[in-house]
Amino acid sequence: MSTETAEVQQLVAAGRFLEAVDRLHVAAANGEGDALYKLATWRVSGQIIRRDTTAARGLMGRAAEAGHAEAALIHAHFLANGTGGPTYWRRARAILERLAPNPAATEQLQMLERMAVDANGEPTCEIRTETLSERPAVFASRGFFTPEECAYVARKAEPRLQPSMVTHRETGKLIAHPVRKSDGTFFGVATEDLVISVLNRRIAAACGTNADQGEPLQILRYPPGGEFRPHHDFVANENNQRILTALVYLSERYEGGETEFVRTGLSFKGSTGDLLFFRNVTPKGDPDELAEHAGLPVRAGVKLVASRWIWRAPPGFEPPVPAVPGY
Repeated sequence: MSTETAEVQQLVAAGRFLEAVDRLHVAAANGEGDALYKLATWRVSGQIIRRDTTAARGLMGRAAEAGHAEAALIHAHFLANGTGGPTYWRRARAILERLAPNPAATEQLQMLERMAVDANGEPTCEIRTETLSERPAVFASRGFFTPEECAYVARKAEPRLQPSMVTHRETGKLIAHPVRKSDGTFFGVATEDLVISVLNRRIAAACGTNADQGEPLQILRYPPGGEFRPHHDFVANENNQRILTALVYLSERYEGGETEFVRTGLSFKGSTGDLLFFRNVTPKGDPDELAEHAGLPVRAGVKLVASRWIWRAPPGFEPPVPAVPGY
């Protein structure tokens, strides 16, 4: 971190946000890689200045041109997953090839060589599914992720796992999740690397949807006693709706932890790499009460799953109110 960027961080810690933004803009205008990178991350988060993913993509690219290796990696992610502009898979992969022997770039390239994808990053593997239930509509695909892919996702997620929390509607404070006892994290636009992007595209292909209809891939870890009590994944009174839920089981050495559809009695416990996906709406598109489900308590071992909520149309979420709204 440059001296200028470190001083900007000190201003932020002191709550002097406007000064911090002004200083960072000057440093970025002078082509400082750290400042361009930091400004790009601020444009993504929307906490300090207004969220603008198009601007973030441009800033990350400029930071990469200034020699910032982390910015180059994230710029590749943006090009691969279409953050802030069109998807350019080949350009994204070319960036990784230029960055090698950067360990993160090399690891992605090695994984991609063993994944069945075409020149544009789309999956080419045959996906076989079986119907487990007509109503609610529930399907499975065995060995959907390879053991190596499961290990990759788990390894990338592990350092960022945090206890599952929600925001209290009245106080605005984070509290323990009322129905889920687990640790979790997700792969947002900056951390959805090319490998995760391929896996998200594969999930979309299995479900008959487009990758941009899904929320970020979420990783959930359930230790002994961990559970997800009965719930629905559809969103009440929402025009755009969560139509599908996809779960990939990343581990199998645990007892209990079955996914159970509580109103029909259907129960499923996947082996490592298995995919379970189900519709949260009826054929008419209405919320399906029969899709109520639970992750039963884990009695021993650790259950690890990757989860993706898929919407009828690409989801859009209200950005936060920035500390400095004028920028």
